[in-house]
Amino acid sequence: MDEFFFLAGKWLSNATAQRSYISANYTHAADYLMARGVNVIGQLVAERGGRYSLSCNPDLTLDLLDARRQGRAHFLLTGQLNSELPFMPGDGDLPADAFSHVLDGHDFPLFSAPKEPISTKQYAIGLHIARLIPDGGTLQIGIGEEGDAAVRAMILRHNDNATFNAAVGALTGNAPPRADEERTPFATGLYGVSEMLVEGFLELVDAGILKRAVDGVLIHGGFFVGTKRFYQRLRDMPPEDLARIQMTRISFTNQLYGSEAGKRAARVKARFVNNAMMATLLGAVVSDGLEDGRVVSGVGGQFNFVDQAFALEGARSILSISATRGLGAKAQSNIRFAYGHATIPRHLRDIIVSEYGIADLRGKSDEHVIAQMLAIADSRFQPELLRQAKDAKKIGADYEIPAIHRENHAGRIVAALKPFAEHLPAFPFGSDFTPVEQRLLPALERLQDATPLELARFAAAGFSPAPGDADPLARMGLARPKGFTEYLYRALIRGALRMPP
Repeated sequence: MDEFFFLAGKWLSNATAQRSYISANYTHAADYLMARGVNVIGQLVAERGGRYSLSCNPDLTLDLLDARRQGRAHFLLTGQLNSELPFMPGDGDLPADAFSHVLDGHDFPLFSAPKEPISTKQYAIGLHIARLIPDGGTLQIGIGEEGDAAVRAMILRHNDNATFNAAVGALTGNAPPRADEERTPFATGLYGVSEMLVEGFLELVDAGILKRAVDGVLIHGGFFVGTKRFYQRLRDMPPEDLARIQMTRISFTNQLYGSEAGKRAARVKARFVNNAMMATLLGAVVSDGLEDGRVVSGVGGQFNFVDQAFALEGARSILSISATRGLGAKAQSNIRFAYGHATIPRHLRDIIVSEYGIADLRGKSDEHVIAQMLAIADSRFQPELLRQAKDAKKIGADYEIPAIHRENHAGRIVAALKPFAEHLPAFPFGSDFTPVEQRLLPALERLQDATPLELARFAAAGFSPAPGDADPLARMGLARPKGFTEYLYRALIRGALRMPP
């Protein structure tokens, strides 16, 4: 079986999956399916009044149905009813005769994508992104904690503007606003167009930010996956509100071809916000794979949205990265001098955001780009990155990183945002995780990234019990450990629970 998109990181070590991967932009996938002779499409559907909704996945199916009507493809469309799927309006609302067979009576719970806690670092990224979203514009945003952090920051900007500006000021050292940023509430509001309808869009509607309708529609989306709460909200939404959320084909959301004049008129001041794994000093971005060729996830629609940002007047691509990954001695910079794979090439460099700030790269010289990227890199890695740039003659031999950017340490970010902690909760939009699981998640992340010395410290700190240990240990199956290994695991988890974030 071949795939063009993976669950992030899941198949890195699976040789069969790696060999069977097809590298494809989302907008090209339907053509590749037709070229391979697609003969059956199986689709989960919702039913209402004898009609069927493609619900969460009209993305490629609608384009394939168009091809079938035009005689360019021949296949059977089959459906399986699922009671948890919301009946979504839009192009995916189909008559019964569109399907050759519909299976009923085999219900199952929908896959739920649990939300991870948003860290202080991710909130810093979100606050930087929120000041780059212009009122009256168009928004695309991707899945993940950094996208959720940007949504929460936009809501703070709109509903508690003084706190938003104070938090941004704390992060930036009260530097004057950039020429291209906005920090005021949203008066006209935004219109959303995104391959993925993320739950954050509903939060933006509730907050009165996503309110610039295009032909009566606030959001056009190509697919969705989310929490159980998200599915329930869509199922329970009043019809007049649901009608403003239209699910449609990926070829509509991800590209300008077809009805281009209308898309250009609607997608004014567009900001396409997505996250990435790494970036180079010259502005190339790594999002989907490693330099040895192994695929982490797949490009999906990221390249499409970067391309749109250059094709639309006044549009920008905003790609976010964490400046580092790993902790302590395991820490590595996600900003590299060079890397052997690129998802977005350097000639399409635009805006890159890390927790330390904003690098505006479009149309700039290599020397300027390197200086901008150094300014948002973690200071532990700046000297070596600068040396590599100087050795390659890509920046002046006498260049020095400005003093204000040589304080890029995680502790500064934590200290800057600590006064705003109540406004930046770990789970701003709820979670499918229980309160106990929410406590465990950051502790398990600390263990995953810990060095041997840090693990020893965790074990020592967790040698004796403390109030509040019982429920997390029971959730991990360690309430009554058996054998040395389980006793060690219990001590490690106790210790990690007691360490500050």
